[in-house]
Amino acid sequence: MFGSDLQRLFEIGKSIETNIKPIEGIADVAVDQQVEVPQLRITPKRQLLAAHGMTVFDLMEQVDVAFAGEKAGEIYEGQKYFDLIVRFRPESRNSMESISSALISLPNGGQIPLNQLATVVSVSTPNTISREDVQRKIVVAANLSAGKAGVQGSDLRSVVNEIQEIVGSNIQLPEGYRVEYGGQFESEAKASQLLLITAVLAILVIFLLLYYEFQDVKLAFIVLINLPLALIGGILIVYFTSGIISIAATIGFISLFGIATRNGILLVSRYEDLKKEGKRGIELLKVGALDRLNPILMTAFTTGLALIPLDLKGGQPENEIQSPMAIVILGGLFTATLLNLIVIPCVYKLVVSKRH
Repeated sequence: MFGSDLQRLFEIGKSIETNIKPIEGIADVAVDQQVEVPQLRITPKRQLLAAHGMTVFDLMEQVDVAFAGEKAGEIYEGQKYFDLIVRFRPESRNSMESISSALISLPNGGQIPLNQLATVVSVSTPNTISREDVQRKIVVAANLSAGKAGVQGSDLRSVVNEIQEIVGSNIQLPEGYRVEYGGQFESEAKASQLLLITAVLAILVIFLLLYYEFQDVKLAFIVLINLPLALIGGILIVYFTSGIISIAATIGFISLFGIATRNGILLVSRYEDLKKEGKRGIELLKVGALDRLNPILMTAFTTGLALIPLDLKGGQPENEIQSPMAIVILGGLFTATLLNLIVIPCVYKLVVSKRH
């Protein structure tokens, strides 16, 4: 949360903490603690300083040297050396009264107590002040509980969406205050956007390569039909397993595009070769499908057998990315291989009939 008043920010943060704690699947909800620490605040009296021919800098420089100290030299003892710090004695700077009565040198050579040139008061202020983009902020942090990953339909994004809904409906933010959501959710959102752009570019590149191969837009689109066929299996297997479309699952979908396209290329290219040999109609579809059945099944089974070990190790550490990706590819590979031999011949028959 961003705003101008730290105390108000802390109050809003505690209110948000109370409202989001009951959400299932989050843990360790906490607000940045604002610990009040005692301080002495010295506020210069500018008119009195001007009357004595002094500036604020002149006054504060003497205050800094008197109470904080200034390095005046170094002391050597053998191979070691220490800074020589000059400042008032402890009894002259260990209480508010002694600091207020400390003598300040004037330009004319005289001296005057500090409390006549400045206001010295004891105040309580926060121990830390966090800022971002030149604005004060306070953080309400929470973690995703371990059990949440096992609940269908509940992931980081769904939890943040629920938090946003609760905060939007229950928390009234004053003017000039706002809430932003960051952390892993922000990284996940950026990664999802990048992967979406990558997926669109991958489909575009695949289409261009298909057009270069067949020199026919319609044939390129026939091969691309394998992409939704593969998505059917990928989406269904995710729904019946984890129910979460994670970053790893999205990478699996992008990988699946290439595998599914390969099956379509094998089938359509064989149809085109048979057509050049003079075959037509059902005979062309039947012979082409039978010729490519073994290669398609062999590559599908080989890929599937290689991915099964990754799928079975989903609950083990360091498999958080490999296992969801393998599950998506397995599901999509099954439907793409099965439907490729049914849907593609039918679509090809329709397209060829219209062309001839």
